[in-house]
Amino acid sequence: MAVLGIVAEYNPFHNGHLYLIEKARQKENFAAVVVVMSGSFLQRGEPAFCDKWSRAEMALSCGADLLIELPFCFSARSAYYFARGALQLLHRTGMVTHLAFGAENTNLSLLKSIVGILSSEPVEYKAILKRHLASGLSFPLSRSLALQEYASQSRSEWQQIMLGPNNILAIEYLRVITEEKLPFIPLLINRRGSSYHGTELSKYASATAIRQALLENVHSNEIASAMPASCLQILQREMARGRSPVQTSSLEQAILYKLRTTSIEALSQIYEISEGLEYRIKAAANACGSLEELRQTIKSKRYSLSRINRTLLYSLFDLSKNQVNLFDNEGPLYLHLLGFSAKAQKILQEMKNKSQVKIFNRGSDIKRCYDQSCGTVLGDMIAADVLATDVYSLLFPSPAARTGGRDFTTSPIMVE
Repeated sequence: MAVLGIVAEYNPFHNGHLYLIEKARQKENFAAVVVVMSGSFLQRGEPAFCDKWSRAEMALSCGADLLIELPFCFSARSAYYFARGALQLLHRTGMVTHLAFGAENTNLSLLKSIVGILSSEPVEYKAILKRHLASGLSFPLSRSLALQEYASQSRSEWQQIMLGPNNILAIEYLRVITEEKLPFIPLLINRRGSSYHGTELSKYASATAIRQALLENVHSNEIASAMPASCLQILQREMARGRSPVQTSSLEQAILYKLRTTSIEALSQIYEISEGLEYRIKAAANACGSLEELRQTIKSKRYSLSRINRTLLYSLFDLSKNQVNLFDNEGPLYLHLLGFSAKAQKILQEMKNKSQVKIFNRGSDIKRCYDQSCGTVLGDMIAADVLATDVYSLLFPSPAARTGGRDFTTSPIMVE
């Protein structure tokens, strides 16, 4: 039985996401589409525009059959660890056979050749990478330049590949499949329409463009061209209920408070803080009065804004290097179901027999395991998710919607 796996954020779900599902379905008669989706916080260190259950509902209305949350300790990580956690989770369902993902460049053999270099790390390549890092460049740019130089490829061709957001994730998916020896058949789908950061509305507008239009109160008729009707309705419902839009700027005072009240020594234990970055962060927190000013002050050639965003998030949640090492050694330890279709119920029954990890299909399951697993890696992983959801709820526009404990009380979305 063929089952399609997809990794996504759906922030929010748009026509490009629908296109990927439809194109992948044309390649095989899949029994179901299983999506691993980021929860409250995303890979670039930002909160999702609307909550994970409404985003799951959007996907279910457009052809997905089962939505599983990617735990916080993997969802807000750099591309490789994000991909690794997501693909490990798909594998641990015991059901997924194929993996579909988009890319700006769909030359699979070329992407695999890049993966070969990244996985084997030849001595010459490592030396070139080290030289670029020593010059103060960020890791993504250093890696791109090192690959180009090592492979003697034209600068423009390889730079275009390595700096394309979807290409980066595509390479990491292929790398994880190779390194973890996962039995997935990759299905590479060409990205349609605007670039990841494009801001113009169109049929295949980016999620960035859609979010910007919503924040600027652009007429819904213009936004409707970029989203399936069911998804726009769900998003408008969430906005009417005061649960969207959620913005990064809403974290401003919480992050500044946390940094100003945390010692240099404690900051040095936070994941991805090294090489004296704790001093730079502490000085910036004391000098800056806004989150944007803080980010720009910390940013440098070595530290991109995405990395800074993630690091600030890790600081807010006290995510330590030791914790992350434990989480990475274990991989995802449960399947938290956010939603499923009527068709998926048969798949779920089989998954219960084949899954390598616990399945949480109601809030009470999470609460029980949370209470019983205190002090374990499993308990800490659940606790990080619960805290992420509770903090995220405080960012809702409506104070009446900011209740805590939603992971313990919210059941998966069921779509007929």
